[in-house]
Amino acid sequence: MRRHALTLLAALLFLLGGCERQDSLAEIRERGELVVVSRNSPTTYYLDKNGATGFEYALSALLAEALDVELRMETVYNLRDLFAKLDRQNANIAAAGLTLTEERAARYPHSIPYYKLTPQVVYVTGNFRPANLEDIAGMKIAVLAGSSHVEMLKTLQRSEVPDLRWEEVDEADTTQLLEQLKAGQAELAVIDSNEFSVQQTLYPRQQVAFDLGREQDMVWYLPPGIDNTRLLAFIDDFILRLQKDGTLERLREEHFGHTDGVSRMNAFEFARNVENSLPVHEALIRKIANEYRMDWHLLAAIAYQESHWDPKATSPTGVRGMMMLTKATARALGVDNRLDVVQSLRGGARYLKKIKRRLPKKIQEPDRTWMALAAYNIGLAHLEDARVLTERQGGNPNLWQDVMERLPLLQQSQYYRNTRHGYARGREAVTLVQNIRHYYSVLAWQEIPEIQPLPPQRADDYLPETLRDLQLQAL
Repeated sequence: MRRHALTLLAALLFLLGGCERQDSLAEIRERGELVVVSRNSPTTYYLDKNGATGFEYALSALLAEALDVELRMETVYNLRDLFAKLDRQNANIAAAGLTLTEERAARYPHSIPYYKLTPQVVYVTGNFRPANLEDIAGMKIAVLAGSSHVEMLKTLQRSEVPDLRWEEVDEADTTQLLEQLKAGQAELAVIDSNEFSVQQTLYPRQQVAFDLGREQDMVWYLPPGIDNTRLLAFIDDFILRLQKDGTLERLREEHFGHTDGVSRMNAFEFARNVENSLPVHEALIRKIANEYRMDWHLLAAIAYQESHWDPKATSPTGVRGMMMLTKATARALGVDNRLDVVQSLRGGARYLKKIKRRLPKKIQEPDRTWMALAAYNIGLAHLEDARVLTERQGGNPNLWQDVMERLPLLQQSQYYRNTRHGYARGREAVTLVQNIRHYYSVLAWQEIPEIQPLPPQRADDYLPETLRDLQLQAL
């Protein structure tokens, strides 16, 4: 009997040993699916009218492609739930704009850094602007529950500022913090630099008071308690490869690069126009964008950059209308009245489509749209000069990021005298495109709440009153 029991125990140990050797990388490949948990926010992962998008989603999709498996994104509505999914081993990776901290690193395996960000203290202009830690003692601070910022504030409270106080908001999206500032429910908020920069246009009265500490590393976290050795090695090699070939920088530029150069005054004016002017013209912009199979947010962003949605706009150089068409362009497009808003919008949409068709086929989206917008401003000939210059200098002439760096050189004689078409106001073209990209993103983000799944409700929130009464009686 005892020998039989020992035999069964040995067999069980053998089976358990075999299970232990099944690592996470092998499990992902056998299942054919990579499960990534993320936050639902403009900087990480969200759904737009075209489907899934966001910086973390783009990276995760590339990883799934490298693994030759399908990608399944899971969303959470607060950071505690995110790490709970890792603890329960319900996800292979947490990719959610998460900073590397000692507390997290002690519990969760993590990748090498793939981005850097800075925690910042944000306030509302017109109110008291704190300049240092001592100034924020006693002020009402909003911070995301479960975030690295909570760890940081606890450390500062213990070591430097005993009177530091804060309120933890049980959400995953920093928009809730900015909304609290806007509503006067908080005096300050602690937000990472990338999160604030992409949303600031929606909250133009909010500004950075000071940086709360040094730049921090952003990493992916993996679930504890399983063998992640090979998966981590694969991920680290994947990140290094993307850094080396420029893919990571291109993704950063694509998702965050449009925030550069938009002043607070421009942001405030844009927010005011979105509220007051856009509703007057939105239905027409949507209709004409649909006629030309364009994203209406893009057409609206171009019209704002050109005229601030003013159908009667006129510049000192003679361009007129909502899309600010020149006489020659209007004539070529069959627009006989540039101040007619319908003709102007249709003319601008038609002109952009015409330019896009003439660009080389090697230029893919979204770079194709950004380059077409640059040509909309300075012409296809000068854009081609910038592309030639880009190639001469070792850049990729089919990527907006690389061409964007060379367009301003068309204003310097040592460069433009060696081009076919000479001088051009390349810096102005770059500013136009980057502004349009920013306005486009803000307009698109404003629709995110309308198409996102709602967070799960507690049962008590939707039980009929009679059932709630019975439940209380049972307790």
